[in-house]
Amino acid sequence: MKIIRTEIYKFSIPMHPFTIATGTMDYAQNIFIRIHSDAGYYGVGECSAFPMIVGETQATCFEMAKDFALLWKGKSPLHIEERMQELHAYTAFNSTIKSAFDMALYDLSAKHAGKPLYEFLEGYTKKIETDLTIGIDTPANMAATAREFKSKGVNIIKIKLGKEKREDIERVEKIRQAVGNNIIFRIDANQGWNFDDAVTILQEIAKYDIQFCEQPMRYWDDDKLPALKKLSPIKIMADESVFNHHDALRLIKAGACNYVNIKFAKSGGILEAEKINSVCEKNQTPCMMGGMLESRIALTAFAHFAMARPNIIFYDMDTCMLGHKTDPVIEGIKFNGLCPEISDSPGIGADVDNAYLKNLVSTSV
Repeated sequence: MKIIRTEIYKFSIPMHPFTIATGTMDYAQNIFIRIHSDAGYYGVGECSAFPMIVGETQATCFEMAKDFALLWKGKSPLHIEERMQELHAYTAFNSTIKSAFDMALYDLSAKHAGKPLYEFLEGYTKKIETDLTIGIDTPANMAATAREFKSKGVNIIKIKLGKEKREDIERVEKIRQAVGNNIIFRIDANQGWNFDDAVTILQEIAKYDIQFCEQPMRYWDDDKLPALKKLSPIKIMADESVFNHHDALRLIKAGACNYVNIKFAKSGGILEAEKINSVCEKNQTPCMMGGMLESRIALTAFAHFAMARPNIIFYDMDTCMLGHKTDPVIEGIKFNGLCPEISDSPGIGADVDNAYLKNLVSTSV
C-alpha cells in the first residue's frame, strides 16, 4: 500500500468563548486531513491547535501539513514508526500537526487490518466516564454552570483555575456549595500559579475534596514540583510539563507528580502516547486521557486509545462539548450521558461531512 495524496483542511469550528488561565478561545482552530492510499480507502486525522500551550496555530499547522504530505507521498502508511521518524527528522517539535498525521496512519493501518482501532492496539473496550469542564468566569457564574451540570447528571466536574489566589479559592468554595458533596471535583490551573500561591490555594481548598490538581505551575518550575507535591494535600497531575515519555520519566523519577495527562496534541499522536503510558505504567503512575478543542473525529481516537490501555483511569474527553456550535462529524463516538461509546467499525470509525468540508480552506498534496 502507498500514499497517493493528502487532503488538508482548516477545520474551523465556531464555539462559545472558552477561557483558561492562559487565554480565551473563540473557535476551535483545528486541522483535518485525509491520507489517501492506492488501496482505495483513506485514513482520517485531526488536531486542535492551542497556541498558548503548544505554540502552534491553525495557520502554522496548515503550512507544515503541506510539507509532511509531500514528504510521505508514495510511501507506505503501514510503517508508522518509520513515517513518524521522518517527520521528527524534518522538524523539531510541531507535535500538534504531527498528531493528525499519526492518527491518519493508525486509522489506515487499522482499516487495512480490518479491525477497530482499539483492537488494532491489542486492547479491549471498557466503560469510561468523562468529566465536564467549567471555564474560568466569576465565582457566581461558575457556580451557576455547576448547578446546570448537576441537573444534567454530570458526576465529575473539572474546574479551570489559575487566576488571582483569593478568587480561585472562592471559585471552588462557591461551586462546592452549589452542587453538594457527591460530585467529584478536579481542578486545572493551566500553569497559572507561582509556587507560593499554589501551596496556599491547594492547602486551602483541600477541604472541598479535590481528586487532583492539573499543572499548578509553569513547566519551567518543574524543579519545584517535588516540594509542592510534598506540601499539597491534593494529588498533582502533570500536563503541560509532559510532551513525551522522556518528560514523563524525568518527573516521575523526581517525585514531581502522582499522575500524568496524555494528550495527542502534545505527544505528536498515538505512537508517542503509547510510550508515555508505558513509562507511567512501569512506574505505577496512572494516566488521564485529555484533549484540546477537538471534534468527535479526534475524540473517537482518544476513546479507542483510552479504552485499550488499563493504566489510563481518568478521562477528560469533553472537548467537543466545550461550546462547539456545530458537529460536522459522521459516525464516531457517541455519549450515553457522560460515558463515551465507540463502534466496532474498522479504524477510528469517524469521518467529516463532505458538505461541511466544501466551505473550508483546503489543499491537496
